Amino acid sequence: MAHTPVHASWLNQIEIYFSVVQRKVVQPNDFTDLLQVRDRLRAFEDRYNATAQPFQWRFTTSDLDDLLARLDRHTPADRQEEFSVALAA
Repeated sequence: MAHTPVHASWLNQIEIYFSVVQRKVVQPNDFTDLLQVRDRLRAFEDRYNATAQPFQWRFTTSDLDDLLARLDRHTPADRQEEFSVALAA
């Protein structure tokens, strides 16, 4: 069994990876053909796999308890008041 953090899923991690690919590989979009795209993607994959390290999750159950306590301190009435103040500004 693999324990993943409760605040992120494997899908979030994939989205982060593809965001990095878009920013570091695909942009700028100056390719003349699909072979250049393929070659750049493969070069990035090789470099990424050579340097990637497991991520050390630091979000603990006590961090979760703290977050939930902070969220509980904000009642729906507090949010309505904040919304009203923002509209008046």
